[in-house]
Amino acid sequence: MKIIFLGTNGWFDSKTGNTISTLIETPQAHIVLDAGNGLAKLDQYAREDKPVYIFLSHFHLDHVEGLHTLAKFRYRQGITIIVPKGKRPVLNRFMNWPYTIPPKALKVRVKIREIGKKGLKIPGAQVITLPLKHINGANGYRFLINGKIIAYAADTGYCQGAVDLGQQADWFITECAMKAGGGSDDWPHLNPQTAARLALAAQAKKLILTHFDAVAYPTSKERRRGVKLAQNIFKPTLGAFDGMAIKYD
Repeated sequence: MKIIFLGTNGWFDSKTGNTISTLIETPQAHIVLDAGNGLAKLDQYAREDKPVYIFLSHFHLDHVEGLHTLAKFRYRQGITIIVPKGKRPVLNRFMNWPYTIPPKALKVRVKIREIGKKGLKIPGAQVITLPLKHINGANGYRFLINGKIIAYAADTGYCQGAVDLGQQADWFITECAMKAGGGSDDWPHLNPQTAARLALAAQAKKLILTHFDAVAYPTSKERRRGVKLAQNIFKPTLGAFDGMAIKYD
């Protein structure tokens, strides 16, 4: 099993990478976290005829703009897009004329499902969702896959929902949009220190930082500096880069 980072930028593409999208490869399914422009690389990795599930955290463009590239895919098994409960109408407006090709006109079969408080089951995984602290709202996800827990929180400020999602997670994937010490109640995001403290509070086993804002982190060197600051608080921290793959058993 692998976690593959297709896109690790926040806000827009730059020389450091594409906007956010992450693939969890399991024996039973291809699980995609958010659909930034990194989504266009999915067919480089997801080549088997396993179910494809795309989980959307919210609808800021850097998390959904890659849905425009669904036109290139030819998965015979189709694609299921999963959104927080009550958000199907938002996705329907975005995935439609005049913005992009609507699902009924694509070459790949697309289904849309909602996930609520009770969570849902997909092949090989149990999934729950919790609300996070972000402007206009966002949701995080927690996956139980073959005895391992992978938690995902992007975008968010420090909040109890994020702590609960990451409880004792084997891999806790969070955003890191802000530079050291940065933060805003009007536009909540994490910085290296708050992400690390979040992992500590959740008693997670490992933390992976992604969604590095393209303005705040213009170079790979800047990302590495941020990761080191997080490691000073929570040592088992990694920084994601486009194309990075992590194996887990």
